[in-house]
Amino acid sequence: MGTLMNTYGARAVTIAKGEGSRVWDTEGNSYIDAISGIAVCGLGHCHPAVTRAISEQAATLLHVSNLYNIPQQQRLADALCAISGMDKVFFSNSGAEANEAAIKIARKYGNEKGVANPTIVVMNNSFHGRTMATLSATGNTKVQIGFEPLVEGFVRAPFDDIAAVEALAEAHDNIVAVLVEPVQGEGGVHVPASDYLNRLRALCDRHDWLLMTDEIQTGNGRTGRYFAYQHNDILPDVVTTAKGLGNGMPIGACLARGKAAEVLQPGNHGTTFGGNPLACSAALAVVETLQQDQLIERARDLGAQLLTRFKAALKDESGVTDIRGKGLMLGIQLDRPCAELVSLARDKGVLLNVTAGNTVRLLPPFVLTEAEADELVNTVSALVRTFIHATFTHQ
Repeated sequence: MGTLMNTYGARAVTIAKGEGSRVWDTEGNSYIDAISGIAVCGLGHCHPAVTRAISEQAATLLHVSNLYNIPQQQRLADALCAISGMDKVFFSNSGAEANEAAIKIARKYGNEKGVANPTIVVMNNSFHGRTMATLSATGNTKVQIGFEPLVEGFVRAPFDDIAAVEALAEAHDNIVAVLVEPVQGEGGVHVPASDYLNRLRALCDRHDWLLMTDEIQTGNGRTGRYFAYQHNDILPDVVTTAKGLGNGMPIGACLARGKAAEVLQPGNHGTTFGGNPLACSAALAVVETLQQDQLIERARDLGAQLLTRFKAALKDESGVTDIRGKGLMLGIQLDRPCAELVSLARDKGVLLNVTAGNTVRLLPPFVLTEAEADELVNTVSALVRTFIHATFTHQ
């Protein structure tokens, strides 16, 4: 491990294999993967349809450049546009790259309108990636420290605060777009008011701004609809997604419609690996499986069930300040830092993470069985209770 850059710190476990909702380490220990590779493996590990698609494609053609037509890329674009209501797609290798494409669309859209210094509204506590532009758009100073000067062209508003965005509209005449997560994941699993996206849509229409939704984490069925904005019965101008799209195969997508779909033209943007046959074949298998096996509906129903059960199990714990979520995107917020719950849960056979310092984040696979759901609720609830009482005793 000594030759790897120390970007992830010490890692106590080496994962050797996975199947469904479980993974096994090199010592033979089994874990429920309640973080799904950070919202990636919605279909679980080694899903047969994805494995088959990768194997068949790998035996035929791994890569050909985007100088040529790629049938798998076109089929995937057709499928995603049909699902999303968008008109065009640009494929990348990651969520950050998908957001880079969205930022470039917004800036070029503004420049073509004659706007000097086109500016994008982003939200406090947001997360959009770790490239320089997406890092600058992210509303978390911790991930920005040491990388100044940041990229200019962003103004911030509190999440779920329409009045704050309206105030920015009054204060700035160079805003061209709003970039927003329908549910903030890294920021602590924050679910906005049910009409938040609708009001942002109306505000963008009023000012001729682009509404751009970052669905890197919320897309591909995670919240109980294919894309989270579909809960609101609206259409953004730009949608970005990645993570669950490939179920582990690196792929991202920037989707656009109407005026936003025609902004990027030959020479404006590109990628070597984005949209290659292998990644697109895997993603096609994911999209088809999500729809055919009713897994998106399962994410909706199982997520609601888990939310109800966690609230019941922890209702008497004063150290739990909130339990929230949408679909299989759940957060249990404590009144104190709780990062050590990651290792405590791992010792009990559950992989989870803590985000925003004090929120247990759960992003289990859609294929989680009823027995595994029971184990997850019982294990995590017991750990949270024990942790609260232990830390209270030592205060």
